Amino acid sequence: MKYKLLNVLILGSGGREHAIAWKIQQSPFLNKLFVAPGNSGTSNIATNINIDINNYTNIKNVILEYEIDMLIVGPEDPLVGGLHNMFKNDNDIAHVVIIGPKKEGAMLEGSKSFAKEFMQRNKIPTAKYKQFESKNIIIAKSYLETMSPPYVIKVDGLAAGKGVFICETIKEANRVLENLSENSQFGEAGKKIVIEDFLKGMEMSVFILTNGSSYKILPIAKDYKRIGENDTGLNTGGMGAISPVPFMSPELLEKVKTKIIDPTIEGLKKENISYMGFIFFGLINVGGEPYVIEYNVRLGDPETQVILPRIESDLLELFINIENDKSFKDLPIKISPLSAATIILSSGGYPEKYSKGHVVIGCDNINESILFHAGLKLKHNKHLTNGGRVLAVTSLHEKTQKAIQKCYSSVEKIHFKNVYFRRDIGKDIIK
Repeated sequence: MKYKLLNVLILGSGGREHAIAWKIQQSPFLNKLFVAPGNSGTSNIATNINIDINNYTNIKNVILEYEIDMLIVGPEDPLVGGLHNMFKNDNDIAHVVIIGPKKEGAMLEGSKSFAKEFMQRNKIPTAKYKQFESKNIIIAKSYLETMSPPYVIKVDGLAAGKGVFICETIKEANRVLENLSENSQFGEAGKKIVIEDFLKGMEMSVFILTNGSSYKILPIAKDYKRIGENDTGLNTGGMGAISPVPFMSPELLEKVKTKIIDPTIEGLKKENISYMGFIFFGLINVGGEPYVIEYNVRLGDPETQVILPRIESDLLELFINIENDKSFKDLPIKISPLSAATIILSSGGYPEKYSKGHVVIGCDNINESILFHAGLKLKHNKHLTNGGRVLAVTSLHEKTQKAIQKCYSSVEKIHFKNVYFRRDIGKDIIK
């Protein structure tokens, strides 16, 4: 099919945005690709534009100056802030196709209590929960007394993947509640909290691309959120991922579709929430039954780095057709039979305090893997660390175990001061 060549702008600066740019850049329907603000990886395949992506005027000026036809929103903040709505209410740029939902749909990620209520209304399986004001922790503490450990406490709003606490003892859970009440480290996001039952099982990440009516299921993945090996320590934005997952049987996938994805799409329709973009279902398999742990309204990081290399279809072509339900429905999505793994190299100290500006060597020696840059910048032709998660090293192979081995042999060639990575990514599923 023939399409007009498009100028595309991706918002964001992490490994996810580098992976999206890497995939989009392969499309014959692309004219020019821009990433704002981007990083050292995107600068090799696109034009980086250094702007604040939460500033509407900045984004609008870029759209007009570079004649952008399509905007792909990487992170959640601009979506929850209503960027899509602002575009559609602005005649100068209302024609731009936006991959990312309006504010109403973005609330699935923007508020844990909104998401929980949505799931309850639409009979979508999730853990039993209650919500509380963080300033009124006495009631929350009494609720903990009615539960058995472990205890799951979540801040209601956006917390960059760091607002979830799994506490083994009631003492630890009470301490978390006191911290949330006394310290405002999460600001507005922490004003409300959700306490929910702990679900035991294997977690998995399911992503769809949808126009609010039809949807395409993307490759299934599993990510590793905890900083420490054997899933210990603090939650992070993700320390590695693999795709596919061997425990996602055709029967389980069918349950995910009928009990979770379909009721979510129907619920959005029923509640008049128009939706265009990705939905991430953070799921847990409890004795063969899928439950929703959380929704995200964009691609995950680092799952993007394992799912996009497995999509053989042209992602930009899917985006081009997303507004036309018939042609979107008719376009197949082809997924590679290969397995993918990604290992995150992070700054020592992450997800708490860490230093930046350390020289990274070895990036040019990697032939077996794809490097997706995250917290990495280029200065005087040197790669310097510039964030908590620095690099994602992704490899593909017929066998998951071999894909993981390829990642680790590439990781050994990359060095920077205080580099940290988990050595057990995928170990739990290739026993």
